[in-house]
Amino acid sequence: MMSSFKNIFKIPDLKNRVLFTLGILVLYRIGCHIPTPGIEFKVLVHYFDTTLSNTLFGLYNMFAGGAFSRAAVFGLGIMPYISASIMIQLLSAVVPFFQRLQKEGEEGRKKINQITRYTAVFISAMQALGASAYLRTLKGIPMQDEAGVTRLYNVVPEDVNVILFTFIVMITMTAGTILVMWMGEQITERGIGNGISMIIFIGIVNRFPNALLAQIPRINKTGIPVTEIFILGLLIGIIMLVVLVTEGTRKIPVQYAKRVVGRKVYGGQSTYLPIRVSGFGVMAIIFAQSLMFFPQTIAQFFPNSEFVTNVMSYFDITHPIYWFIFGLLILFFTYFYAAIAFNPVDVADNMQKYGGFIPGIRPGKNTAEYIDHVLNRIMLPAAIFFSAVAIWPFFVQTNFDVDPQLAGFFGGTSLLIMVGVALDTLQQIESHLLMRHYEGFMKTGRIRGRRARG
Repeated sequence: MMSSFKNIFKIPDLKNRVLFTLGILVLYRIGCHIPTPGIEFKVLVHYFDTTLSNTLFGLYNMFAGGAFSRAAVFGLGIMPYISASIMIQLLSAVVPFFQRLQKEGEEGRKKINQITRYTAVFISAMQALGASAYLRTLKGIPMQDEAGVTRLYNVVPEDVNVILFTFIVMITMTAGTILVMWMGEQITERGIGNGISMIIFIGIVNRFPNALLAQIPRINKTGIPVTEIFILGLLIGIIMLVVLVTEGTRKIPVQYAKRVVGRKVYGGQSTYLPIRVSGFGVMAIIFAQSLMFFPQTIAQFFPNSEFVTNVMSYFDITHPIYWFIFGLLILFFTYFYAAIAFNPVDVADNMQKYGGFIPGIRPGKNTAEYIDHVLNRIMLPAAIFFSAVAIWPFFVQTNFDVDPQLAGFFGGTSLLIMVGVALDTLQQIESHLLMRHYEGFMKTGRIRGRRARG
């Protein structure tokens, strides 16, 4: 494998792509540490370190690579673009205008992408407006000064002009989001891997060193740290299992009939329609996690309400009811997002248009029903698996004395995104190596690029 990594730098085009990607990611991380003008940075970081973890803001901060908790230039990260993409994708299932654009081919996709970008800019401006208002509410935060005396501080100084501050935050964060969108597109076009996914990936991986440092005080200092060795083995085993499921694909055989056009014969080959087992799991967990964090976020605005406090006790991540509701939401959203993102009728129509059919199944309606049947059969075990993966970090945290920061890497959205992006990037690098007659990463042919070649 080390020789394969060395081969990357023997191919000029691949080397330039890898270095370009690394350069863009470094610039992105720098932007995540540049604070927006007009705030007390140390006060803000102190406040979020103590209150952010189990709220909707904590989930948002994870995708923003920690920039949201710093109110950085890239504080909104790539989330406005992702929100816009999901919104347009949902509208495409019910709005005829977007349905027509989807059927117009490349031109239609360009128009949809342009609409998505404009929508992302609008969403980022509105979120920046909300962020400026939220930052102004953070007052009277107790924090020790340099002399060790506890004092009360405001994130935004009292003498700051509200209109000017709001304008600066909106301009800065919206421009930051646009720049992050551009960076993602540049990685996709001139780098290696999917740019948007790579930006999210580097933001999540960035938290891993701090998570390890937070775990060190918990290590058993007497004798052999058996628990820590077991936890390490458990983490490796979970990653292997997630990789196995992520790579799982249900292949539906498809046969294309021969067509004679002039003197040439087209079609006649056999292929398959791949349905990824993990195709909808990440989005299902994101939707479910957002809903589960939403009550905790609302409760922060009613700190003195006894009723709210009693209700919120059931939404604590250590409570079994929280796990049960979370698992049910993942099951629901897995089927929901599959129904929105994958339309068997359109797949069957496109297959019939180009002369394709599933052996033993009539084209048209019967094909759509068969694909829907297969999709429903693989969704249930996939949804159960993703529910278990999402709940597992909470189980590890409460039963194995694992720090909450490190527990997040034992499952949930973080692990699924990291595994998916890492596999996709390795497959692209593998394809470049094999295309230029270099040995790939896996001699046994486990990566799909090698299987496609063979």
